[in-house]
Amino acid sequence: MVLADLGKRINGAVNSALSNTQDDFATAVDSMLKGIVTALLEADVNIALVSKLRNNIKSKLMENKGKSMTNVQTKKLIQKTVFDELCNLVDCHDGEQFKPKKKKTNVIMFVGLQGSGKTTSCTKLAVYYAKRGFKVGLVCADTFRAGAFDQLKQNAIKARIPFFGSYTETDPVKVAEEGITKFKKEKFEVIIVDTSGRHRQEQELFREMVEISKVVKPNQTIMVLDASIGQAAEQQSKAFKESSDFGAIILTKMDGHAKGGGAISAVAATNTPIIFIGTGEHIHDFESFSPKSFVSKLLGIGDIESLFEQIQTVSNKEDTQAMIENIQQGKFTLADFKKQMQTIMKMGPLSNIAQMIPGMGNMMNQVGEEETSKSMKKMVYVLDSMTKDELNSDGRIFIDQPSRLVRVARGSGCSVFDVEMILMQQQMMANMAQSAKAAKQGGGRGMPGMGGMPGMGGMGGMPNMPGMPNISPQMMQEAQQQLRQNPNMMNKMMGMFGGNGGGMPDMGEMMKMMDDPQMQQMAKQFGMGM
Repeated sequence: MVLADLGKRINGAVNSALSNTQDDFATAVDSMLKGIVTALLEADVNIALVSKLRNNIKSKLMENKGKSMTNVQTKKLIQKTVFDELCNLVDCHDGEQFKPKKKKTNVIMFVGLQGSGKTTSCTKLAVYYAKRGFKVGLVCADTFRAGAFDQLKQNAIKARIPFFGSYTETDPVKVAEEGITKFKKEKFEVIIVDTSGRHRQEQELFREMVEISKVVKPNQTIMVLDASIGQAAEQQSKAFKESSDFGAIILTKMDGHAKGGGAISAVAATNTPIIFIGTGEHIHDFESFSPKSFVSKLLGIGDIESLFEQIQTVSNKEDTQAMIENIQQGKFTLADFKKQMQTIMKMGPLSNIAQMIPGMGNMMNQVGEEETSKSMKKMVYVLDSMTKDELNSDGRIFIDQPSRLVRVARGSGCSVFDVEMILMQQQMMANMAQSAKAAKQGGGRGMPGMGGMPGMGGMGGMPNMPGMPNISPQMMQEAQQQLRQNPNMMNKMMGMFGGNGGGMPDMGEMMKMMDDPQMQQMAKQFGMGM
């Protein structure tokens, strides 16, 4: 997201103030505010809103000037004040939002400018609700734009969402009415109506929008706005508000323009809630918006709540339950490892996942998503090349029959070393499952890092999944580079695997190796904390 640059600059200003020991408190605060104000103005945030934010931060911080506080307390005060005021900047302070109810008909109507991404957003919202168990249908009431129905049809087929439209009927009101009637008869719970794109100066199209609204009687009207128009979003949203009285906004193209911050703050100033933001062209590049989550990701603090919600959305409940039962028995098979990998791949771009994890957003920017994705795909190729017996094993089958290792390497187009590193990662996680079982039997709390998947009560902590913070493909790649640069360590590793023929590591040998300072350093990279 282009707004990551804004987050870096705000973070830089705050960190500069926190590390400033030469100037007094007031001077450090002024210097920090100057950096924040410059960053916000360059992101096209309205100057009046920026001025208000500056004054609010300064007045709150100056109230504590002269009070005896430790350095830690001062840092926390500055961080919390900046965070709270940035949240206020993008928060419209509106009440409870509309939420569709199951076993009832919920009609949602979309309005917006031409080219704002309205039709794509309709499909994204349909997929969002379909994943949450709703029966969703799409109605194309856009008869003005050539190809509008074709676009919605293609998107709906790809997303497997039922749709309705007409190539011959030119009256959008009639199409909308017929579509709503059809889906109501078939007991659809969420019906999304796409209308023609319009501009605030096109009075005829505005009248058409009002007529459609009277016929379909929507439970919620959503306006779609292009984030690239920046603070001009305020005038457009006010004009639409007068005609359609929409209750919420979806901001699109947040991944491709630096003016996104300006658009969000401008919309918030109209007291209209932003409910979703589009962060890419794909169907799954769609995030529910909340001020705290947005600012947390912007500043690199992370958003664990959204991460867990996304994991629950894409996880297969049966697979997850089977995995939990295996872990409770102290098992973690290669099939479990593969299922976790598939869950991550369903969660969308790794950069989006990284932004939800504290400290990982900046790391992903430095590493590069393309390189990390390649590493993850390589892991998928290796696991796909294994037989059912191999996947359902704990990996020791490769010790008894080393030829399997060579076959998997050839089938996946990877080296034997790559396969062995993946097997080692699975073995690490299997050992953690055994530790969790032992801790549970001993009355302990369980092994941290095994929780996070839905239903894993009593085993809290971040989900320790491939590609995630504890053992990421990039970390694996760094480990590989270290091993190649150090032949002695490489020989030890190969010996631990039972020679160059491959196989799973001997645990006695592994424990001896962990006394090696270089191996301890590598273990720290994996988050194992030796």
